[in-house]
Amino acid sequence: MLRPLHRLICVQRPLTLLVARQFKRTIAISRSTEQNVDFGDYSIILPEEPFVWGVAHIKPRSVPNYIHRPDYAKPEFEKKGHKGHSEVNSAEKIKLGGEAETRLRNAAKLARKVRDFSGTLVKPGVTTNSIDEAVHEYILAHSAYPSPLLYQGFPRINNIIAHGIPDDRPLEDGDIINIDVTIYLNGYHGDTSQTFLVGDVDEQGRELVRMTNAALQAGIDACGPGRPFRGIGKAIHELTQNIDFSVSPQFTGHGIGTVFHRQPYIIHNLNDEPGIMLPGDCFTIEPSLIQGSNPNGWIFPDGWTASTENCARSAQAEHMVLITDTGAEVLT
Repeated sequence: MLRPLHRLICVQRPLTLLVARQFKRTIAISRSTEQNVDFGDYSIILPEEPFVWGVAHIKPRSVPNYIHRPDYAKPEFEKKGHKGHSEVNSAEKIKLGGEAETRLRNAAKLARKVRDFSGTLVKPGVTTNSIDEAVHEYILAHSAYPSPLLYQGFPRINNIIAHGIPDDRPLEDGDIINIDVTIYLNGYHGDTSQTFLVGDVDEQGRELVRMTNAALQAGIDACGPGRPFRGIGKAIHELTQNIDFSVSPQFTGHGIGTVFHRQPYIIHNLNDEPGIMLPGDCFTIEPSLIQGSNPNGWIFPDGWTASTENCARSAQAEHMVLITDTGAEVLT
């Protein structure tokens, strides 16, 4: 999944005639409610006009037949009337010490390798489309499938708060870009994300990225056998409650293994969700931090790109965590 946070995103999924009006309104709200907050110097990105609704116009990248695909990406899956998806309402316990754990670790290891490779491509003047293409080919070269391809009908590797679509806009000096990679290898998904700096980023942007990684680490430190899942959100809240950042409530971590998204769903804010971590649980922690006190977001006309409501920057970082008999291990 490739998610560039191309500086800022700012506009809901409104009726076409209301887009400009809504944009001016959110800017006014931002100025009136957060007058003393300096978000820094960066570009505001809006959907291209004329608006195109959905993503049916985007041609999927090709995958050779010899690459093993998840069920939702198989042609027969769509012929049966299913829309591409991979969500299960039950948790999956990884059998520790067996082949399942080995395959899971290999998928996570490759996801980390792809994430690090993608970071080397980030520089001013490069387009997210070109990064998307290079990452796609890199995944295929390692005999893996890019998990977001055809997921719920989505046509490419994903990229903003979350789910931006790669395009031909060159990255600018001072941007921040989140690259979220998910691959499918030998029956298991590997998922990880990092926000990278493009050239000379201002101090506000650098601090946002630093605190996002600190929030991820705080969540990881709350993990272990017998510990409550809600402790992850509590740890992140305690870290961020007295700083000028908020945590997006719209996106959660998730269980992962043979299925892309499944229980347990990991909430990054204060919550009262039940459940405790047990050996064999594997899930992602992926907090998105937003500048200022407004954590809300809107969806672009494409139906995927989630942008901040008030034009503040957002950053995200993600790891896969496996609960073992003695603790919690980061796989990515």
